[in-house]
Amino acid sequence: MKILVAVKQVAALDEDFTIRADGRDVDEEFLLRDLNEWDDYSLEEAVKIKEAASQPVEVVLITVAPEHADEALRKCLAKGADRAIRIWDEAVEGSDPIAIARILAAAARRESPSILFAGVQSSDQAFASTGIAAAAFLDWPHAAVVSSLQLSPGAETAVFRRELEGGLLQEVEIQCPAVLTIQLGINAPRYASLRSIKQAAAKPIEVKSLSDVGLSAADVGEAGSASRVRRMVIPDKGRAQLIEGDAAAQARRLAEIIREFQGGAP
Repeated sequence: MKILVAVKQVAALDEDFTIRADGRDVDEEFLLRDLNEWDDYSLEEAVKIKEAASQPVEVVLITVAPEHADEALRKCLAKGADRAIRIWDEAVEGSDPIAIARILAAAARRESPSILFAGVQSSDQAFASTGIAAAAFLDWPHAAVVSSLQLSPGAETAVFRRELEGGLLQEVEIQCPAVLTIQLGINAPRYASLRSIKQAAAKPIEVKSLSDVGLSAADVGEAGSASRVRRMVIPDKGRAQLIEGDAAAQARRLAEIIREFQGGAP
């Protein structure tokens, strides 16, 4: 059995930052990178299935990113993944979640996993669409926001629970291969030991190009995307003041502020 786990190295903002010269993203010098929190839970679920199985289970990582993502992949290898695949090409720059999903789906076809795990969303962009879009490209059944999973190696189906609105849980049986997006709290992600970190540092990372997964530049980037970033701006900082006094005084002052804001007479 093979479990494919899609992971992402996400970017967080430093306290002080500037927008790139083209106005479409933050300057890379001001970004702090780490493994996406949701993907940590996806990986843990895959490793738990592997450890509980009585037959061989291979956990394979896959990411679409430049070389700096190797750090996140090695972190996952140290936690129990068997292999890591990184797909990148300069043409991928500017790809939206749909184009990234197209790449993941193309790689999944070649790996032929029994199931594909992805995080519900990424903490940097939070589109929550990549995993589901990959399922559409693969024409596989899918489910989102999975909070509990029962999957036995070699089984043709999996049983899971997922969160619905209003605090409801839905229990579903799904045919494999399938795509599941994993929610926070499904498990407790482990910490990597010093020994496993050292071992992971020596493991190879398979680097593939677009042609290796059967895609071209026209399938990715802005040409292969359904959306694009036009510009990014830093919002103006608001102002706040404490209105003191009794209710009548506060009401009078609030009315004055509204008139001032509208350009009226005080």
